[in-house]
Amino acid sequence: MSPLPHSPLLEQFQRHLELSRGVSPHTLKAYLTDLGAFEEYVVGRLGQSLLSVGHAGIRGYLGTLAVDAAPRTRARKLASIRAFYRFLVRKKLLPASPAKMVKSPKLPSTLPKVLPVDEVFALLALPDTKTVLGLRDRAILEVLYGGGLRISELCALDVRDVDRRARVARVMGKGSKERLVPINEQAVAAVDAYLARRGELLAVPGAHQAPDALFLNYRGGRLRPRSIARHLDTYVLQCALKRKVSPHALRHSFATHLLGGGADVRSIQELLGHASLSTTQRYTHVTWEQLQAVYDKAHPRA
Repeated sequence: MSPLPHSPLLEQFQRHLELSRGVSPHTLKAYLTDLGAFEEYVVGRLGQSLLSVGHAGIRGYLGTLAVDAAPRTRARKLASIRAFYRFLVRKKLLPASPAKMVKSPKLPSTLPKVLPVDEVFALLALPDTKTVLGLRDRAILEVLYGGGLRISELCALDVRDVDRRARVARVMGKGSKERLVPINEQAVAAVDAYLARRGELLAVPGAHQAPDALFLNYRGGRLRPRSIARHLDTYVLQCALKRKVSPHALRHSFATHLLGGGADVRSIQELLGHASLSTTQRYTHVTWEQLQAVYDKAHPRA
């Protein structure tokens, strides 16, 4: 990936992200897009530089976004600005970060979107296992739900990353952090069935083939997150679910169903690859919502 050129400071920050932090191309593009827009405001509107702008200028920039951008978008842009100025401080280009004094927009509290167990099972049973693409889709859904993988992690899997005998997958998570994820017998069986016919997708040689990739498109190339989301939308329609279901919803469902089955939050944190326990603890709120619903339904004074 080659983002559009920016100022020397942003180019330094880009190299830092690429070499030191190993961020994904998608994350890198988001950082540079956010910071490029911020730089245009600082230079074009304020007549200042990235090194001279203060916290008031950063607040002013966020204020210009308040009309069109949602609070979550503004918070993300501020996070990019903060990361950039932390880098400048570490490089001793600034004594302190001007973004440190800027408060993040208040975000609405949202719970992870979770499917009931019966709806997950209905989705898993939908792909046509008489075709190689149906076998592939069944394996994808089983691994997403059985291992709680992020969609980017699933797409990055190579054949060698899945030890079917040990029922474990080696996953490269955020920040290039590797972890081992157990997968259940149904997921392993689905992967086995797909691998038995996976060669059909490589039968016609082409320039875009990825013979090492576990999940392939119909031309033999590595399957992309957008394609998986599109296929999932088709299955959701076939299942007549009255909700939007993203690949990430299967990850949320994985965590919530484990928690409901008695797994502790620390173990779920390890399985999901969360750096912070607070991220995982969001799922305890989902369980609380379920308990509240039971209470409201059962208690005579509710």
